Amino acid sequence: MEICVTGVGYVGLVTGACLAEAGNNVICVDNDSEKIAGLNNGIIPIYEPGLTEIVEHNRKLERLHFTTDLKYGVDNSHIIFIAVGTPSAEDGSSDMSAVISVANGIAEHLKEYRIIATKSTVPVGTCQRVTELIKSKTDVPFDYVSNPEFLKEGAAVEDFISPDRIIIGSTKPEVRKVMEQLYGAFMRKRSRILFMDTVSAEMAKYAANAMLATRISFMNELSELCEKVGADIEMVRHGLGSDSRIGSAFLFPGVGYGGACFPKDIRALIYTGSEHGVEMTIAKSVQQVNMNQQQRFAKLITDYFAGREENTTLAVWGLAFKARTDDVRESPAVNCIKEFLDCRMTIRAYDPEASSSAQKVLGDKIQTFRNGYEALDNADALVIFTDWQEFRNPDFKTIIEKLKKPVIFDGRNLYNTDVVEAAGIEYYSIGRAPVKG
Repeated sequence: MEICVTGVGYVGLVTGACLAEAGNNVICVDNDSEKIAGLNNGIIPIYEPGLTEIVEHNRKLERLHFTTDLKYGVDNSHIIFIAVGTPSAEDGSSDMSAVISVANGIAEHLKEYRIIATKSTVPVGTCQRVTELIKSKTDVPFDYVSNPEFLKEGAAVEDFISPDRIIIGSTKPEVRKVMEQLYGAFMRKRSRILFMDTVSAEMAKYAANAMLATRISFMNELSELCEKVGADIEMVRHGLGSDSRIGSAFLFPGVGYGGACFPKDIRALIYTGSEHGVEMTIAKSVQQVNMNQQQRFAKLITDYFAGREENTTLAVWGLAFKARTDDVRESPAVNCIKEFLDCRMTIRAYDPEASSSAQKVLGDKIQTFRNGYEALDNADALVIFTDWQEFRNPDFKTIIEKLKKPVIFDGRNLYNTDVVEAAGIEYYSIGRAPVKG
C-alpha cells in the first residue's frame, strides 16, 4: 500500500518504519527540515531499540522516504496517518495545534479520495472536528479513521510488530476492510483487530493509559503505607500479582511515572471530564499521588542531608523516565534533580542514552559521565531513578570504594535488601524498611 505518515516523533517514525518493513511504500513528512535532513543521512533523532536497523534497511530498499513536502505525501498515498504531538496546554487540555495544522495541509492538497487515520492521542470529538474542518475546505471525498497507538517507549518496535490489539474507529465496512488489510501483516497468528466507532476508539486510548497510571499510583500510595506499618511492598506486590483477576503488570512501586503519555493523558481526561460536568475523581487522585510520590522521594534525600545540602554531591543513575529510551519528558529524575539543585546540591549523573536530552532541560547545572562508576567519584550517595538493565547487578564493592559513604537511595527497588545489607551499604528504597548497612 501507499502510505503517508505526518510527524516523525516516537509514534510517527516507528509507525512509518514498521509499515515499510511490512512491504508498504511509506512517505514520512515533518516540517522540521533539520530532522528530515538527518533522517535522510541515517541520523535517527530518538533512541528506540531496533528502530535504527529497520529505518536503514527500508531506506536502502527505497520503501521508506523522508520529506518536508506534505503535498508530495498526500499526492502519493492512499492512507494518510496523522502522528504529530498533542502536548498538554496550560489548562490541561490537549494542544491540538499540530493536528489542526496537518489537517489544514491535507485539505489544501487533497485532490482525490484518501483515508485519513489519526494515530496521535487526541480528545474525544476530534473525528468530528477534523472531518468538519477538511470538509469546509474541499469537496474531495475522504474517510476518517481513529487508529490510536498503544506503543510503549523502549519497546515500541516490538509493540507495533506484535501488538496486543489494533483499534480501528470507523463504521464504514469498506474502510474497515482497507485497514484490516494494512494490519494483516501483523496478524498472522490471530487477528487482534477491534472495530468500533470513532468516539469509542478515541476514549479507549485515554482509558487504557489512565488505568495503567492508576495501577502505578495505587502501588506507590500503598508503598507509603507499607513503610508506616512495617510491611514489605515487594511481598505485597507478589501477593497482588498472583491473583488472576489482577495480574502482575504495572504493579511495580517506584518514584512515579513520567514520559510523554501518562501525565498529559491524565490531564486531558480530567479536562474532558470538566467540559462535560464529570468530576473524574479517580484520575485527579492518580495525578496527585504521582506528584506526591516524586516529592516524597526527593524529600527523603534532602532530609537525610538537611543542614549540609550545599556540601552534598549526589551521583545519579538514570535520567530517562524509564529504561530503553532517551525521553526525559516529565521524568521523575529531572523533577527531583530540580529539587536537589534548588537546595544547592551538586549532581553527577549517568544515563546510557538520555544524558544529552537531560542536559537540554537542565543545562550545565549537572555533570554527566560516560559510565555509572565515573559518576560515583567523591559523591555522598547514589540515587537511582531509572531501571536500566545495567544497573541491576552492579559491583557493590566499587560503589563502596568510590562513594564517600556507602548510601543508596533506590527509586526503582532494584536490589534485594539482604544483598545490600551483606555488602555493608545503607539502603533506602520504596515501600520497604531501610537497611542501615
